[in-house]
Amino acid sequence: MPALSSVQAIVFDVFGTVVDWRSSIIRDLSAFGAQRGITVDWTRFADDWRALYQPAMDEVRSGRRPWTILDVLHRESLVVLLGRHGIEGLAETDIHHLTRAWHRLDPWPDALPGLARLKTRYIIGPMSNGNIGLLTRMAKHAKLPWDVILGAETARAYKPLPESYIRNAALLNLEPAQVMLVAAHNSDLKAAQAAGLATAFVARPTEHGPGQTKDLVPSGDWDVFAVDFSDLAAKLGS
Repeated sequence: MPALSSVQAIVFDVFGTVVDWRSSIIRDLSAFGAQRGITVDWTRFADDWRALYQPAMDEVRSGRRPWTILDVLHRESLVVLLGRHGIEGLAETDIHHLTRAWHRLDPWPDALPGLARLKTRYIIGPMSNGNIGLLTRMAKHAKLPWDVILGAETARAYKPLPESYIRNAALLNLEPAQVMLVAAHNSDLKAAQAAGLATAFVARPTEHGPGQTKDLVPSGDWDVFAVDFSDLAAKLGS
């Protein structure tokens, strides 16, 4: 286990850990539907969209598909769901706007104050499966104070492949043990720990809605467990 005193950079899973993707997507889709007079179950649509996230990336991880950024995968999944939910005749500009709903996600209430504190002592940035354009626009929208944008695109590997963690640490001129991953997902932390990173778990018990049953508590021997980002900052001396 890395020594916390050696940690110089803290990187974050973003979808679910830093931002409330589900409420944000439901809100964005519902507003679009109201403007266009489209009546569907937008909550189900949002959950269906997220359900296609891992299968789409698996095609890339497995090598069955060449490197493809998340914006493209999100758009392809959206087109599938529009047909599945009986939504027809949307203009290309509408499809582009809906795809970019993932650029307009709002942070959890504790995220900004906690990140501001952590930034005073550490390099901070995302380590997300989102592409650079997505993460940059999300940061502008949500006012996320990143020092750097890292993720699958900079590593050319989707998490939880070890290359995603190791290559991004190298881009900071750091050893894996000098980098901590913060995530609300035990599987992400397990992969990061196996790659040599320090780890911190922050629970987001409503990420998937009120009936969430997964990732409610830490399931591994992570370096830090915090109830929110302010608690994380306190435990890391910021």
